[in-house]
Amino acid sequence: MDSGSVALLRELLAQSGWLERARELGHALRATRSPGGLLLVGTPDDEPWHLTAHLGDEARFSGLPQLTPTLVRWTPPPDAPAHLRVGLDRLERAARGETLFVLSEQQAPVPLLERVNDARRTGATILAIEGGDTELTGLAHDAIAVPRDGLVTFDGAQHLVSAAAGEVEQRLGLRARLARLLDKVSGPQLAD
Repeated sequence: MDSGSVALLRELLAQSGWLERARELGHALRATRSPGGLLLVGTPDDEPWHLTAHLGDEARFSGLPQLTPTLVRWTPPPDAPAHLRVGLDRLERAARGETLFVLSEQQAPVPLLERVNDARRTGATILAIEGGDTELTGLAHDAIAVPRDGLVTFDGAQHLVSAAAGEVEQRLGLRARLARLLDKVSGPQLAD
């Protein structure tokens, strides 16, 4: 999905609440303290290659090295390059200051839930995009549930979160902050 498509999607979703949730989760990804400390893991049948690539791009474009992800794979081939050989054992070493970002459109398998629980106990922040898995949601510090028949697809939610993670925040001037405050205080504008 290119930046124009993301912009169009954002415009279409402006009043739905999706953008705010994606922005919250995207900004939570920034709390990772170091490059490579953002661990992405999916299910055995669906590794998050696409999101890993997008977050890598966002890290470079936004100048936020902590968004540089580590793809954690279920069964990495031993002859793969080092960055593609990271297996589930990496989750055992997850620590405070690191973030485990779980993507599971289906029910997360028990071995994954056990490793997520262990990483949480060692102090890692757990974030998730999931398809209605209450067990995974219960383990996560923050999660977005993507219903199958909802407004946004699972892939679309990943794009929204990765784009939000790389947003460079601009400091608003006094006039813009006052305008925002007046909008919030006065409430929505209703058409006659």
